[in-house]
Amino acid sequence: MATRPPQPAPAPQPLPFTAPWEYELVFPHDPRGPGIARVTLRAVLTVHGLDELADRAELLTSELTTNSVRHTWGPATVRLAWEYPVLRVSVADTGPYVPAVPPDPSAVALDAIRGRGMLILDLVAYRWGGFPLGLPPSESKGKIVWFELRLDAEAPPPGAVPALVA
Repeated sequence: MATRPPQPAPAPQPLPFTAPWEYELVFPHDPRGPGIARVTLRAVLTVHGLDELADRAELLTSELTTNSVRHTWGPATVRLAWEYPVLRVSVADTGPYVPAVPPDPSAVALDAIRGRGMLILDLVAYRWGGFPLGLPPSESKGKIVWFELRLDAEAPPPGAVPALVA
């Protein structure tokens, strides 16, 4: 009796626009990491039809990943999570302290090369926060800083999928 060769699985269908999803990128302590994170983030948002969020998400992700490379000593993880209508981006790294917005934002010079990242985060993000990993701080295992952006546009009709990028 002859056996039939296995049949290929059916091709997966793209997720509907409002379906939740997550992606994660881990990069080493390398100054090229933030650029790779930006390119990856933009590619994910583009294929999911979230171009409206891409510029702001790229700016804020760049700030957080650059801080990870500048102020920590180990790898960082960027995680994108979509739950319509909110995109949450989190950056986990080995640094023990969650950064804060400067107490007096007017003291930060507009042309300063450093020190504006958290102020930009506070101004651009819908919401943001952070928390240490491990307690107490003397036993820190790193931290996570996250931000959310909210899609202002109306959702496409149910069942719609964004155009695929080849």
